[in-house]
Amino acid sequence: MNTIETTDFAELYKNHMVQAERTKKEPEHWDKRAEKMAESCANPNDPYLIKFRAMMDFSGAETLLDVGCGPGSISIHVADKFKKIIGIDYSTGMLTVARRRAKQAGINHAEFITCSWEDSWDELPRCDIAVASRSTLVMDLQAALLKLNRQANLRVYTTHTVSPTFVDQRIIRLLGREVPTLPTYIYAVNMLNQMGIHPKVDYIRSRNCQSNFNNLEQFIEGINFSVGPLSEDEITRLTNYYHESIEKSVSLISPTRDWAMVSWDVVPESELTL
Repeated sequence: MNTIETTDFAELYKNHMVQAERTKKEPEHWDKRAEKMAESCANPNDPYLIKFRAMMDFSGAETLLDVGCGPGSISIHVADKFKKIIGIDYSTGMLTVARRRAKQAGINHAEFITCSWEDSWDELPRCDIAVASRSTLVMDLQAALLKLNRQANLRVYTTHTVSPTFVDQRIIRLLGREVPTLPTYIYAVNMLNQMGIHPKVDYIRSRNCQSNFNNLEQFIEGINFSVGPLSEDEITRLTNYYHESIEKSVSLISPTRDWAMVSWDVVPESELTL
């Protein structure tokens, strides 16, 4: 009989990613989005960043590793709590923006390095706290969680999606499409539990960074990015929906998005069940 104890969540996650037809995006994809993400997702007054910081325990910590740091959203927001910050990302465009933002903020103890989840981290120093904010939708989640646990001395903080899709339900109904679902935070919780780590789970309701569209072209481009190539009929439907929503002053997509913070105290690898 299959039970939760006999389920291989690491393998189940990989299969789910394959079924979702999720593939790793090239660095150039994120390079092009770096400036916009710095504006929409790195605002120091963003409720997401404020809540993320409030949920962290900084006691005894002097160094931070920010994995998939993007434009430095988290690392710059909590820089005052650490003596040294290292942010890694495989997008050089994101790192360029992160360095510029750190310089503008007068932060001189931050270093941003080109490095991906899949690269070797052997040359990276171990840090007291490791974070992975909104960067955990990787092809091999178990390997990623293990790397975070291995690279941190004290604690790890990660955030994962709560909803199985990034696409607003209204858009899905409008297009009449079957949109593949994505793995949610539940996988991370179960994988960690099977490894012998008992994580804490909190929730963050934040502004939807993808809800800002300045014009019809941006709106169509955003939906195309989320669901794949659009037909002429679908573009017509979206165009009508856009103009009707603007006329009625109704939000185009949900203005909020929920995230699950999955955090834990580091457990020595020798004590894990692997």
